[in-house]
Amino acid sequence: MYGMLLESVQYFVQLEYGEDVWNEVLRRANCKYTEFNTHQVYPDDTMASLAAACADVTLASYDSFMNFFGRCFVRYFSKLGYDVTVKSTGRYFTDFLESVDNIHSQFCFTYPKMRSPSIYLTDIDAKGCVLVYRSGRQGFTQYVMGQLQQISKDFYDLDLNVKVLEKATSASGAIKNLIVTYRLDFDNRNYMQYKKHGQSSRADGLLSPFPCFLLLDLFPFGIIINTEMKIIGAGKKIVEVWRSGSSFLNEPVIKFFKLRRPKGILLTWKNVRNLKAVMFELECNVGAGDFLHDEHLEEEAQGEQKATPTPQEIEASKRNILLKGQMKYLEDINALVFLCSPIINDLDELPEQGLYLNDLNPHGLSKEMVLAGWQHNSKLEIMFDKAEHRSEDLEKNYELLEQWKEKGDDLLYSMIPKTVADRLRSGTSALDTCESFDAVSILFCEIVGLSSETVKDAMDVVSTMNSVFSCFDSLMDTCHVYKVETVGPIYMAASGAPEKTPHHAENVADVALKMVQNMENFKAPSGNKVEIRIGIHSGSAVAGIVGIKVPRYCFFGDTVNTASRMQSTSSPGKINISTYTKKILPANKYLTESRGVVQVKGKGEMETFWLMGKIQEKEDLKMLKK
Repeated sequence: MYGMLLESVQYFVQLEYGEDVWNEVLRRANCKYTEFNTHQVYPDDTMASLAAACADVTLASYDSFMNFFGRCFVRYFSKLGYDVTVKSTGRYFTDFLESVDNIHSQFCFTYPKMRSPSIYLTDIDAKGCVLVYRSGRQGFTQYVMGQLQQISKDFYDLDLNVKVLEKATSASGAIKNLIVTYRLDFDNRNYMQYKKHGQSSRADGLLSPFPCFLLLDLFPFGIIINTEMKIIGAGKKIVEVWRSGSSFLNEPVIKFFKLRRPKGILLTWKNVRNLKAVMFELECNVGAGDFLHDEHLEEEAQGEQKATPTPQEIEASKRNILLKGQMKYLEDINALVFLCSPIINDLDELPEQGLYLNDLNPHGLSKEMVLAGWQHNSKLEIMFDKAEHRSEDLEKNYELLEQWKEKGDDLLYSMIPKTVADRLRSGTSALDTCESFDAVSILFCEIVGLSSETVKDAMDVVSTMNSVFSCFDSLMDTCHVYKVETVGPIYMAASGAPEKTPHHAENVADVALKMVQNMENFKAPSGNKVEIRIGIHSGSAVAGIVGIKVPRYCFFGDTVNTASRMQSTSSPGKINISTYTKKILPANKYLTESRGVVQVKGKGEMETFWLMGKIQEKEDLKMLKK
């Protein structure tokens, strides 16, 4: 959506609730914008987020604020002079409602990326009408109600009551459209009398019936369409410029014509009848003939060969004519007539489309406009449409780029701690990431009992290690422990680096206990029981990035070596911790048991301890057994 809609919200929330409330709304909505630019495009969910935040701050309902935002927009665009456009659409409120789509089409130059809704009326009576609103945006039901109520009050001095009759969704390609049916109750007697007077005036001066071909002589590019949306008549000029030897009579309209405006609807009898006051634009490929491809048509019978088109036919197939006009209902023959003119910007375009000046409508200003060098700027609208499509493709590519960037970030953060990776991105060298840590706790865990003598055994070992280590990976973030690396059947983790924390020993102890607990009932893919042994030691260490290809965040120092020895001297299903780790663990939180003096390679004799569990968990288990 364009920033003007959000500007109106900001202006009136600040005006009626104050600057402090608006700032709190921005904070709660997690809105990264503090100001909105009129012609900048913003995400569609911004409006809904602001409405939800306003409801939280003021303790009002979400629907009431979406209705308020709709009213704000009408009040805001009136201050900018757009109220003149609304007032000039017709004498009555119903005239305006029938012309909303035309108003939107006039703003396509100022707001080329505007994705306007489609609106049409049904069941018009003296007490109001039924309005059908169709849009690719969700959640704007109350917003539209607020707009309608404010317009009826400010411009037509009417008291309008709006209620929702029905909501539905329909898919148009990849877009899911919201269709809302409203009942508008207001004093519509003047409009009905005006229409009745016009009909009686025509009845008083009834003329004799005349053949349809006279109408098509007046509109040489006109098309007559029956209730099945098939072409049953066409003006002589469009027949002349059509490729010789082919006919589109009794063929579906969509076979040869593409609906360019109004957007977002299907070219059906019901839609055309409902949009009787809207300007239609149909794009016709005058040279495509029999080899025009259309996704709505069945393919040719299998085995039937198409004649290869000649270069002249291919060149002719590129000639498109854009027809613009209104669809009128002919009651006498129960058909629609498309009263239109081709859109030609200048004389140079005439030969490109196989047309001449005397082919244009004999009435109106079609010839004068071509001679003057412009006609409705509809070709410029096509250029805007193409630019919009390119912009949409670019936005999709940016979204895809962002998705791949997130995947790259996830992969990078799985190899290197986020804080360190961000430092490398900012230009810090790998050597500068190395730093000393006074207090860290290191954990080594080994899967025991794995052996492989055959290829099948090796595959089982790999599968088992993948299952076990994936289980361990899921525990790391929950306990604020960093997985350093895996080497064969050994899993290494640490806490206290790169994020320093005084609870490093507790974090590692917690994750070690969960690892043992998860392995108690764990079955390898081969069905065998898996056993692990764990060792933990705490102390100082140095950590930093090592390597250029597949860089890793590694730990160095005697603490690492001692932790590895604690693991190698441990037993299956046990957690072996050093004296220093036992000392810094809270005595009232963890249950430990001395295993006496152990001969440690490279260290001599050391007293170590078994980490048995958490005291509170043991007490809870006893209570459950009782």
